[in-house]
Amino acid sequence: MEELEKEVIEIMETSAPAAAAAKIKAYLDKQKNIPLNIGITGESGSGKSTFVNAFRGLDDGDEGAAPTGVVETTSVATRYPHPHHPNVAFWDLPGIGTTKFPADKYLQLVGFEKFDCFIIISATRFKENDTKLAEMIQKMGKKFYFVRSKIDEEVHNEKRRYKKAFNEQQTLDKIRENSSQGVKSQQVFLVSSVDLHLYDFRLLGETLTKDLPAHKRHALLLAVPNVSLGIINQKKEALQSHIKWYAILSAGVAAVPILGLSLLLDVVLLVSVVSEYQVTFGLDSSSLENLARSAEVPLNDLRDAMKSPLAGNEISKDLIIKLLNASEGDAALTICEAVYIGIPILGIPAAITATNRALNAFLTMLAEDAQRVFTKALGLNTPV
Repeated sequence: MEELEKEVIEIMETSAPAAAAAKIKAYLDKQKNIPLNIGITGESGSGKSTFVNAFRGLDDGDEGAAPTGVVETTSVATRYPHPHHPNVAFWDLPGIGTTKFPADKYLQLVGFEKFDCFIIISATRFKENDTKLAEMIQKMGKKFYFVRSKIDEEVHNEKRRYKKAFNEQQTLDKIRENSSQGVKSQQVFLVSSVDLHLYDFRLLGETLTKDLPAHKRHALLLAVPNVSLGIINQKKEALQSHIKWYAILSAGVAAVPILGLSLLLDVVLLVSVVSEYQVTFGLDSSSLENLARSAEVPLNDLRDAMKSPLAGNEISKDLIIKLLNASEGDAALTICEAVYIGIPILGIPAAITATNRALNAFLTMLAEDAQRVFTKALGLNTPV
């Protein structure tokens, strides 16, 4: 990556900014389109479809959600792309061991090759077919993860049964032990698709991210729901790692010696990138509405939790210019600086620095808003 950065800057300094900008754009487009395919399988009624929906930030019944039901609703491998990161797709796979999908031919029939990893879901303990599938996946050199679903229901039932004698940790330990029978030493993740922030979903996301190759890791991290303050910080770091490329791209555009045109193009780029930040942090209107509904918190309470100037607004050219103009000190670049980016005499380094500073400021604003919204949604008192 350092070699690419050096090469691009050298191209720009030899008065070929358009070529440098094209090279960076191609790189960024490639990063955004890296495919990640996760296969979700398990027996009928295990909660596969609800899990697929929850991971994608959707409720059952939302437009684009995987259909759910008390009987097997999946008869073919069905792709469900993430609504905001369509390169990341979750595949709802038919249950293993059915007449159409016998265990010995299952991987061949669902198209094993296209999946980066598999999640095997069960609402009870894992059965013989589940362990057979895991062994086949492992032999073919790919990762699999056991997920025990509907933990919220089981915890609720145990609480009603034992009342004052109920101990949640003991209950979870018992569920984990029962679920693990027959799966050897493989870790079992306890998950509630209704309350993703509870139990092991955060750990599952961290494990998936850690196990993936670096280029796929970035794609998954941006698509993971905000289930902890740590995840939000990781998203910020992931987005921050690309800021230098946008800054260099902006500088390549700004090197065009047409005063005013470069300012317009720089702001357009800023609008595009900051809009991406807003969506990734779940601060766009549709994501906030989904969160308010699932967390049973008034939408206005979530909106009121946001404090940055970007809060509750559509990211537009006028808004970005307004914030640039109002900035002081090192918070972001001023309008004067932005205009001057269009004057080649100031040089490429100044253009890169100015855009870098602006994007870092906007990213921090939205990351802090995301933390506040998450805290409000969960009814926590943790200050941000």
